[in-house]
Amino acid sequence: MAKKIEKRSKIIEEVLRGLDAVPSLPEVDSYYHDTIYNILNERHKEEIVKASLIKYYKAEDLKPYQVELIKLQAHLERTGKKMIILFDGRDASGKGGTIRRVTRYMNEKHYRVVALGKPNSVQQTELHMKRYIEQFPRAGEIVLFDRSWYKRAMVEPVMEFCSNEQYRRFLKKVTLYENNFIFDAGKTVLLKLYFSVSKEEQASRFERRRNDPLRKWKLSEVDLQAQDLWDEFCKKKMIMLKKTHTKDCPWWIIKSDDKHLARRETMKLILRSVKYLGRKRSLDFAPDSEVVVPGDVELKRMKRQIKQFGKPLC
Repeated sequence: MAKKIEKRSKIIEEVLRGLDAVPSLPEVDSYYHDTIYNILNERHKEEIVKASLIKYYKAEDLKPYQVELIKLQAHLERTGKKMIILFDGRDASGKGGTIRRVTRYMNEKHYRVVALGKPNSVQQTELHMKRYIEQFPRAGEIVLFDRSWYKRAMVEPVMEFCSNEQYRRFLKKVTLYENNFIFDAGKTVLLKLYFSVSKEEQASRFERRRNDPLRKWKLSEVDLQAQDLWDEFCKKKMIMLKKTHTKDCPWWIIKSDDKHLARRETMKLILRSVKYLGRKRSLDFAPDSEVVVPGDVELKRMKRQIKQFGKPLC
């Protein structure tokens, strides 16, 4: 990997050095050439090259898996199967960015990203699962939930958006609902992903949102309280895993401090969840155990933390 990066870095450096040697450029490109070159004169070229190289390498590292995702889509369409992927976890844990990379080259006709907001007054009187079930995939489609019905197991009880009775009733019944639709003639695949970010990394990402005008809109009132309520979220996460991690509907924990690794390993998990024709055998689909942790293993780790520290650390 290091040799590949070094080789590509040298190529980019040679291109930059040769910019002045270009005899002529189309008029439309001349403006961009001069502008970019002036910027490069004002900054450290080496830093720009390295940053560009890292971005390029990460994009290239994902592409083989993105190709496989297109094959997976074709298989689902051909067989009439459905797929539901839940992206849950703490605020600023990288769910949205991962969804964008997963869907970047996929056929837009055969997937939907669903991010439901606050329920209206009518929806609040209905079954909690109803508005999510209304968004379930048709035959041959993938639906990716950017936060799912599991908000009732995490955000809602912590922030007191639901009653204790509603919270307990949800935990008691949710796996029954899930079993009903995944065993529907074997046509639906359910993948439950929980993105786990460290407290320090979450704080860093919040700070970036606070100071970056392009990301400031992401900073919500819930975000502002997330750090103070860290331990409460840990407790709810542990209860959720204990009550809703099952053999048929397991949770997968994605350690997401490193966004790139989280995105790549998420793609692997999606691809491993369905057998499809044309899988590239030379591609590494094995999960990275430092990034992907089964829900029951994470639960055991949290129980050990309680014995050692008196509380789960997440």
